[in-house]
Amino acid sequence: MSGITTHILDLSRGRPAGGVAVSLARRSGDGWSELGGARTDANGRVPNLLSGDTKASPGTYRLRCETGAYFSSQGVASFHPLVEIVFEVRDGEDYHVPLLVSPFGYTTYRGS
Repeated sequence: MSGITTHILDLSRGRPAGGVAVSLARRSGDGWSELGGARTDANGRVPNLLSGDTKASPGTYRLRCETGAYFSSQGVASFHPLVEIVFEVRDGEDYHVPLLVSPFGYTTYRGS
């Protein structure tokens, strides 16, 4: 398991959101440095946003989830073409950042 993981659930279907493109970036000065990316698996999970057993160092991170493309592939129009979750890492712990989506809204939290 990497230091930053995510799990995306489609609340409108009551299922994991498989195939969603997710990228991870870290704030660097006035911009962002891309660290990695993947697509959610059939269970809606991405367990490997950082390579190997890398732990996230303190700083500001951004998860970008391509929810519009996901809903389009389901034949559903959506309000949000993408969801960006910006969060702070303050220690060397693992961070799990779940995302719950529907075509017209979303919520997120720090998971375990």
